[in-house]
Amino acid sequence: MNDIVKNNLDYTLFSWAKQGGLNPINASHAKGSYIYDRDGKKYLDFSSQLMNVNIGHGNQRITKAVSDQMEKLSYVYPGMATDVRGELGKKLAEITPGNLTKSFFTLAGADAIENAIKLARIYTGRHKIITHYRSYHGSTYGAISAGGDPRKFAVDSQSPNNFIHVENPYAYRCPWNSSSVEECGERALAHLERVIQFENPDSVAAILFEGESGSSGCMKYPPMYLKKVRDICDKYGILMIDDEVMSGFGRTGKMFGIDHHNVTPDIMCLAKGLTSGYLPLGAMVVTDTIANYFNDKPLSLGLTYSAHPVSCAAAIENLKIIEEDSLVDKAAEMGIYMEAEVEKLKAKHPSIGDFRNTGLLGCIELVKNRKTKEPITEWNAKPDAMEVTNKMAAKIRELGMFTFVRWNWIFIAPPLNVSKEEVDEGLEIISQAIAIADGYCY
Repeated sequence: MNDIVKNNLDYTLFSWAKQGGLNPINASHAKGSYIYDRDGKKYLDFSSQLMNVNIGHGNQRITKAVSDQMEKLSYVYPGMATDVRGELGKKLAEITPGNLTKSFFTLAGADAIENAIKLARIYTGRHKIITHYRSYHGSTYGAISAGGDPRKFAVDSQSPNNFIHVENPYAYRCPWNSSSVEECGERALAHLERVIQFENPDSVAAILFEGESGSSGCMKYPPMYLKKVRDICDKYGILMIDDEVMSGFGRTGKMFGIDHHNVTPDIMCLAKGLTSGYLPLGAMVVTDTIANYFNDKPLSLGLTYSAHPVSCAAAIENLKIIEEDSLVDKAAEMGIYMEAEVEKLKAKHPSIGDFRNTGLLGCIELVKNRKTKEPITEWNAKPDAMEVTNKMAAKIRELGMFTFVRWNWIFIAPPLNVSKEEVDEGLEIISQAIAIADGYCY
């Protein structure tokens, strides 16, 4: 067992971390909502790993679908037609909103975003892309530059140009000190339109927003916000790109995050829950209007593994599981239960400042004082200012849970088939971790 960890540390690089002093979980197997290490300890997966294992771990229906496909056809170049490519494309056309009809398949979310950016620029003849400061769209150069997440700071001296950022309608910490969620939304929209005018509307190719905010803090959109973003896009001839990489496929209690707002984007980017992480696959879905534009013009996009048959087979079976097991409805129901239980935790823990949740995509925000809203750990804190966060993360791991802990946020995003008993187990562990933060309140 020690050789496994040693080989990992000696011969591989780990994401977003100093390479010295790492102590990774030595994963052995997984089932349902749990990961098991090679010592037999189990960890409740309260973030669906990286918010993608929507159907839970170890579903052998995916194994069989992949095996069956590989017995027939493992790979062809993306210029060939396959049954699974067509079937998956047809299914996505059926479940995505409005007139989104054709999919270009990628390997993951980041390259779905990359190709959406390229397509928007090709289609409009414009070059600027507007995104939120508090957003994350992937780690490839274009995607990480599009996002406002500080993980880009290490490489942003060489970032590609023409990405413009605007403030989020972050009601809990509204940049305009608004008195309500709706007022914050209206001021954010006015700010967005001012930036478009400052930047020259004729230069803006697309507005790229998440269908529902994810790892930047699960900030909920005001009810009218995305509809009015759609109106602004239409007013200026700007494309609307919807990043559903994390919020798609039932995560928010609807099939897609944007379905809560009854809006159809021009381009939708998918990944993660498309295969529930069982194999790499992403997709960029476009409207019939955009698709028809390329009927007599070349589509200057390409990937060696686009529409990989084995990944497509995994996605088809995954979508069947989501539908047959009613996981979208289950996410909505369990989200309501989760919200009620976190309300009980608020009465117990003075450090809980806010809980933002949609379906099973949620985030607890921790503060030193509810009145001042001073965060337990500052946004983008330096390593030497992460004491509380590190203590909480260590406690969560010690108690047998895996979830995403970042600055003053603890994320809650278990698999969509999580049970009430598992939710109770997870919140009890989180409660013990938050007790550490309580000690820093004033």
